[in-house]
Amino acid sequence: MKARRATWSAISLAAGLLLLGSPALLRAQTNPSSGKPTSQPTPTPTPNTTAPPLDLPKDDSKSMPLDTAPPVNAEEDAAAKAFQDAPSGDAAKKIDLGETFVKKYPNSRYLPVIYSNLTMLYLNTNQVQKMEEVGDKEVALTPTDVQTMAILGQTIPRALSSGPDAQKELTKAEDYSKRAIEVTPTISKPLNVTDQQFADAKNVTLAMAHSGLGLIYLKRGKFNDAIPELEQSVKLDPTPDPVNYYLLGMANQKASHFSDAIDAFTKCANTPSSLQQTCKSGAEEAKKLSNTQLSVPK
Repeated sequence: MKARRATWSAISLAAGLLLLGSPALLRAQTNPSSGKPTSQPTPTPTPNTTAPPLDLPKDDSKSMPLDTAPPVNAEEDAAAKAFQDAPSGDAAKKIDLGETFVKKYPNSRYLPVIYSNLTMLYLNTNQVQKMEEVGDKEVALTPTDVQTMAILGQTIPRALSSGPDAQKELTKAEDYSKRAIEVTPTISKPLNVTDQQFADAKNVTLAMAHSGLGLIYLKRGKFNDAIPELEQSVKLDPTPDPVNYYLLGMANQKASHFSDAIDAFTKCANTPSSLQQTCKSGAEEAKKLSNTQLSVPK
């Protein structure tokens, strides 16, 4: 756990510089409902207790430009600073400050930073609808915010339940994920981060985007399309999300790639998380299927 926090701390700084001043990278850790895995898993987001602090170092050149930019409104600057300085551990207070700021200053130059923070705060407090609403606003305002696009691309299909707008939501998430994958490699490395920090920040962003695409294809029954996306996600992620191993196991099992399914489920089962028992059962089921059905070569 300490090593995981250290990794996130390093990525946090790089992400803050990389992604238009956004202060941290955050991954939507989710847990499928208990019981036997189904062909359409829809894990529900839960708060990420290992996420890094949301605040940037005060001397960061790409943090909120409270001191370097000419003041537009002293009161507005003070409110923005209060939001930035609010303890990251007090999500309720930070959300309240952010929501109040957005209502009072709807045309503020600070909106990209506020929106980006609120997207992650809502995700971390399991307010998915609000996360999507403010995330949509942030991407509309900042079309190159790959972090927010990746978060939305991964979280929307994980939280989505069946309904009249389900396909529309999946299409939106697919677009966000594809755009994040397209734009992330084009971003230039800031001068004051290491090559490793920059690479980790980009890889975590890409891992989320590929995860989102993988689950979207899985939900649409396109198992052979889902597999390479989920393989990319676990390959790129410095600390692979066990949810993606679970989804990779499901995709391979449905595509009758039983040995690959067993391998993915086993990796999930060996990673400490609430999914361990579910993935252990998945591996056992894949083994049974491999004894009674023909495996399809890739």
